[in-house]
Amino acid sequence: MSLASRRLFALVRKETIQTRRDPSSLLIAGLMPLLMLFLFGYGLNLDTGTTRIAMVVEDSGAAAQDVVAAIAGSPYLRITYLGDRGGAARLLDRGEIGGFVVVPGGFSRAVVRGGSSDIQAVTDGTDPNTAAFVSRYVAGAVAVWRAQRTRGAGASADAAIATEPRFWFNPATISRNTLVPGSIAVVMTVVGALLTSLVVAREWERGTMEALLSTPVTRAELLLTKIIPYFGLGMVSMAICIVLSTLVLGVPFRGSLALLFLATALFLGTALGLGLLLSTVIRSQFNAAQAALNAAFLPVMMLSGFVYEIGSMPQPVQVVASILPGRYFVTILQTLFQSDAAGRLYWLNAMALALIATIFLTLTALKTKRTLD
Repeated sequence: MSLASRRLFALVRKETIQTRRDPSSLLIAGLMPLLMLFLFGYGLNLDTGTTRIAMVVEDSGAAAQDVVAAIAGSPYLRITYLGDRGGAARLLDRGEIGGFVVVPGGFSRAVVRGGSSDIQAVTDGTDPNTAAFVSRYVAGAVAVWRAQRTRGAGASADAAIATEPRFWFNPATISRNTLVPGSIAVVMTVVGALLTSLVVAREWERGTMEALLSTPVTRAELLLTKIIPYFGLGMVSMAICIVLSTLVLGVPFRGSLALLFLATALFLGTALGLGLLLSTVIRSQFNAAQAALNAAFLPVMMLSGFVYEIGSMPQPVQVVASILPGRYFVTILQTLFQSDAAGRLYWLNAMALALIATIFLTLTALKTKRTLD
């Protein structure tokens, strides 16, 4: 082993021991993935559960009873039957129901005569998700009822055609299956950027940077000393996330573990590069940590497509999102978890991560100097 190799090994060993003795590093790398995945896996849920609605039936005919039964057959709706619209409106005003459905008088007679009669669905627009769910379900239930009635009346096959939905990649349409992979990107951002934003600043604050600079250590060796231990911590955190996501949270993983850890290595390059850059420039642990949270954590939460759809954002915001590494890592994670066919989508996003990692690490190398000023 050459002198340079022994020196690098000794410095990496020193940094590893220092990290192991630092409780905050172990908590961030070990405990934080557990807490954040449980928080996002169980606390953040975009699925619509059981919604209470009121049913106002102003018609006692057979057709009205049939359509009411079709709407009430859903396990996701809890029906409260009322005799007038005023009572339903009062419940909606008080927030006790998510909406109400009105089957008007004369509905059955209009159906028998072949005429048209509307069913009214009133929803609470302050909760758009629930309002859209109630509206879509009522419309779908009525459409199914009409198709069954047409089929039962002996109409042509064309008139009885029904739509059979199929959901690729996430057949159960459970939001956790896409939210948990996205949350792993948040965890890796915190582990990579937050931890490394402290390492160089800590050396300056403790006065040990002067001792390091008095040795023959090169700029490349100094950077590798700070990168290698935290790269290993990041990989361990990813392994914890995979085990927790699949075995505890029940999220399926259908892709390649090798491709997953390759993408993780590239993303850690961006996170570690950003954290080291901030730590090198700012030289204060508190300020560097605050800058890392604002420059890494918030963007990956808001602009990565993890929770909010990028395509629905204003065009200038989409441009900003296109230069953030979290966007590409979230896409890779969701692809590998939900599909066994990575293909072109994976490699395009992986190349974007490699480019961003190169930029951050290059900037860090340029800003790192073997001088005290």
